[in-house]
Amino acid sequence: MLERRQFVAAGLAGMAAATLPNPLKADEHEHHASHDHDRSVFEKCAAACSECQRECNSCANHCAMMLKQGHSKHATTLATCQDCADMCVAAAQIVSRRGPFAELICKACADACAKCAEACKKFPDDKHMAECAKVCLECEKACREMLSA
Repeated sequence: MLERRQFVAAGLAGMAAATLPNPLKADEHEHHASHDHDRSVFEKCAAACSECQRECNSCANHCAMMLKQGHSKHATTLATCQDCADMCVAAAQIVSRRGPFAELICKACADACAKCAEACKKFPDDKHMAECAKVCLECEKACREMLSA
């Protein structure tokens, strides 16, 4: 039977050993760090796509109001924002689960966001359109970063 001193000494030795780095786990740590980086790139992309989808839907609603007021030039951006929002929602879902088509949808989403931003930039005095263009460009960037990871 262990005496109290032996029990405490064994416990302290075990705690000390547990704090020492395990050289066999160094590769595993590097693998987890790489996996965490990949995960954060995917998560950042999915979040940017989700945010862009919401902004594009809001902008499409704004364009519909502008059309109602007789501003016919907003017909194109209404359709552009709706299509971009649909691309973004699909990308957010597929990328968040790391689906096999993540690269494919991200490429398409990045291209759609670039075109939507370009269309919205044609209205530089409209704050709503400018914000949509900004968010689309951020989403495009996040998609392209995910593609390069």
